Amino acid sequence: MSALIGKSEKRVDGRDKVTGRAQYAGDFHLPGQLYGVVVPSTVGLGRILSIDSAAAQSLPGVVAVISHLNAPKLPYKPHKAFIDPAVGERLHMLQDATVRFYGQPVAVVVADSLDNAERAANALNVRYERQRPIVDLRDPSLPTVVPTAMGEEAAKHRGNMAAVVPDIVTVEEDYDIARENHNPIELHATLAAWNGDKLTLWSKSQFVVNEQAEIAAIFGIEPANVQVISPFIGGAFGTSLRTWPHVTLAALAAKLTGRPVNVTLSRKQTFYTTGHRPLTLQHLRVSATRDGRLTHLEHRGVGETSRYEQFAEALVNATNYMYSCPNLKVDYRLQPCDTSTPTYMRGPGEASGIFALETALDELAYKLDMDPVELRRRNEPKIDEGNGKPFSSRSLLRCYEEGGKRFGWSRRTHKPGSMKDGRTLIGWGMASGTYPVWFIPANARARITSGGQFEVEAAASDMGPGTYTSITQVAAETLGVPMEAVRFRLGQSDFPPTPPHGGSMTMASVGSGVQSACRALRAELIKVATTADGSPFRGANPEFLYWGEGSLRQREKGGELTYEQLARLAPAGLSADGTGGRGEEASKYSMHAFGAVFVEIGIDPDVYTMHIRRMVGAYGAGRIINPRLATSQCVGGMVGGIGMAIMEATVLDARDGRPINAHMADYLMPVNLDIGDMQVIFVDEEDPYVNPLGVKGLGEIALVGVAPAIGNAIYHATGQRIRNLPIRIENLLHHA
Repeated sequence: MSALIGKSEKRVDGRDKVTGRAQYAGDFHLPGQLYGVVVPSTVGLGRILSIDSAAAQSLPGVVAVISHLNAPKLPYKPHKAFIDPAVGERLHMLQDATVRFYGQPVAVVVADSLDNAERAANALNVRYERQRPIVDLRDPSLPTVVPTAMGEEAAKHRGNMAAVVPDIVTVEEDYDIARENHNPIELHATLAAWNGDKLTLWSKSQFVVNEQAEIAAIFGIEPANVQVISPFIGGAFGTSLRTWPHVTLAALAAKLTGRPVNVTLSRKQTFYTTGHRPLTLQHLRVSATRDGRLTHLEHRGVGETSRYEQFAEALVNATNYMYSCPNLKVDYRLQPCDTSTPTYMRGPGEASGIFALETALDELAYKLDMDPVELRRRNEPKIDEGNGKPFSSRSLLRCYEEGGKRFGWSRRTHKPGSMKDGRTLIGWGMASGTYPVWFIPANARARITSGGQFEVEAAASDMGPGTYTSITQVAAETLGVPMEAVRFRLGQSDFPPTPPHGGSMTMASVGSGVQSACRALRAELIKVATTADGSPFRGANPEFLYWGEGSLRQREKGGELTYEQLARLAPAGLSADGTGGRGEEASKYSMHAFGAVFVEIGIDPDVYTMHIRRMVGAYGAGRIINPRLATSQCVGGMVGGIGMAIMEATVLDARDGRPINAHMADYLMPVNLDIGDMQVIFVDEEDPYVNPLGVKGLGEIALVGVAPAIGNAIYHATGQRIRNLPIRIENLLHHA
């Protein structure tokens, strides 16, 4: 059996997806199922004065109208997640009359069909006592607070920021990033069904074991009495890492009606209560000597959060280690607003912080009259200067080299506006990217079937990167069998627990756990071979047994047992559990993925329409399990970066906090016509410290760095420096 890891294997779930056999959360249906529609608040702050449900309840098919007036008081016991997306007291559903933000659920209407439920929800009459919310970080009355969960990590410094260095060049500017919403194709949906005191949820979730624990805590029942099922996810990008209010409402409605209830949010409702990339305001000051050596670097950032929770992200973290600089200060603060709580969005923190850092460095390169790549090369650190540790591996210089060569960077002329194609202005820009290597031990189970096939289970998720396929590759190679001999199952909370499907950690954590479980199963099969009656290896020394391709063999004496023969000798359903782990040496290193993004943009000089003509991304991301899937993952990140750079922004009405573009007509995202040629390069990189598989993850690093590369290309084309994302036609016309 040839090696499978590193091969561009086709998706094992591809046929199910294109033929419609794959079932997503909203596809599940149970006999007697009802439909719940969430009624959102139409004020941004205040209290509910009254709810008149008479008209709604009189409509055909309506089974229940549930609000704080008739909902039972739920325990809402404390629950500690593997990774807390927010600190504070989460929103309690239908437990009081307080309205904390626009779109907060104030009721759920349950009917025998979705149409009937929607009609009744529109008939519900809710009266409010209104207050004026504050939803803009620029409001001077907003307090600024230290992120509780981050502590000292929110502010760091080294050297002396007041140190005087003669004849330095300085850039000092503000950089803003708009609020964004995830907008995956699949809407948030949950089907809830009770059987006595046991609850089953078919739910869109990137973290099924956390959803199990969260709902158990809310209802005050044992986690073992909650089963969460999520076999397929139609995109998420972080929006399904938390258990949002609609999950609780589905379970509550099912409990009160005694029937299964499906709650699927509308596109507009996903702008209210399922998280978003927070609006951030950043200030950067960077200085260098005339030969391009950084001397001072200050990075301050403020992010929005809700008043009832704190959501913090790694906004300034990368600045600590990205480049060599003796005098550095970073500071991160939050400002609580009358909005819902933000959450992780692809490349959380790093994507936003790197925009400011990489834009400022590009500005510095022009002030120094230096090539932007050369400036970065001159400040390549030998160690992580933020913590004093060596990098386990860092291939950023090779990313510059290989990415620049593929892109043709050496042909770039430095002066803004100096490159044209006919009358079209051409801009070439670049930026660096980075993302930490997250690893949390994951559990997995492997079993051999009676026919010598294998089943592998882990409570992971797959929102599209190809988890089913890449994990199958790891299992099949470890067992020494073709991929067709392995069936990988995921997305159930009763499978061995795993960390969330986010933070680019799935392959590192779950893959290592599956590898461990498969090795443990092989060890159990050797025991069977040496102890079972009828085995030709009974009584043999295990040290003289070894695995060939799909069979167990004995040195010197010869003979073999195939997996099918071992299955007949083994107890029915023989299985083994495994947990992935890092070696002790891992703590001695700083572990990150790095990349470099090169962009060519074409801009019409009269009306400033923009087109990303081509992009090259070069990445040092450790071992690549499946190059085909990895390339797809990176292209997806590049496309997301285009949206972040020149399209995506959620606009709130200052009067009530209402998202005024909560639909696909006005919330702009890239489509095929917006995307030019995308090329991906993986720099060969071996890193034995990051995890047993040597992988670093690609989901986040693929997006980090794209937005500043595009912004830098826009400046190169036009000479206009726009420091606010997204950069749109009107921004360029305003500065023209």
